[in-house]
Amino acid sequence: MTVNSITRYFLAFALAVAGCVPADPNAASAQTQPAAHGSTKAPADAGAGAAHIEPLRPGFEFPHGQTLHYEADWRFWSAGIATVRVERTGSQEHVAATADSTSVVALLYRVQDRFNSYFDAKTLCSYKLIKHTEEGSHRRETVITYDYGRGKAVLEERNLKDDQQKRTENDIPNCVTDVASGILYVASLPLQQGATYSFPLNDGGKTVTVQAHVEGKEQVKTPAGTFQTVRVGPEGDYGPLKNRGRIWIWYTDDAQHLPVQMRAKFFWGTLTIYLSSSSK
Repeated sequence: MTVNSITRYFLAFALAVAGCVPADPNAASAQTQPAAHGSTKAPADAGAGAAHIEPLRPGFEFPHGQTLHYEADWRFWSAGIATVRVERTGSQEHVAATADSTSVVALLYRVQDRFNSYFDAKTLCSYKLIKHTEEGSHRRETVITYDYGRGKAVLEERNLKDDQQKRTENDIPNCVTDVASGILYVASLPLQQGATYSFPLNDGGKTVTVQAHVEGKEQVKTPAGTFQTVRVGPEGDYGPLKNRGRIWIWYTDDAQHLPVQMRAKFFWGTLTIYLSSSSK
């Protein structure tokens, strides 16, 4: 996996894919390891028992009606831009996300991805994920349907270069989140300091168990402002980035839990994604 394809994962908020990275306590150096300020050991696992999706908790609302704009930096270069927007459509929430490589990264590896995720507004179970991905020489249209009646994730994909198609089915539990809406699912959780939340995530293949560890509180500055935040360290038991690094996500320490910053530390360096602005 190249630097650029990893950039695409984060820019597209395959943040939940970010949750697929297993723990590697030696991965983050003193320079890039988040500060331990405010961190505590978990008194108990808030996701104790089998991994599951928690229904929408009373009082929480997704950031409807606004587009969140993000920028990404890798080493000394701008790596890309991304947007995320959430709209309520009947009994479903619709997440629309875009991801585009920029600057030097775009010259090395062009990325233009579009994601549309639909999930139940109350149970937060994913219904469908539609992906249009253009990465380097690859161009694909992918539709993943979550058929809970049959317990299957049905992936249908078409290669836009040669029109080859494939269809696969994989087992899923009675409720999962996906790679486009997973970051917002984590935002919907209480994020109690020291807690760990376990949940299933599916991207059309094997279902992943993600553990989101609430590590501490920090102040974060981005072009969008200065935020008091809760730092979450997601880990998982499977994924394309297995044993290659660590990831952290900073959510605002308020009722909305907006994701304002993400950081990925890998052998090739550190990728930081931060909220640059929001618009109606």
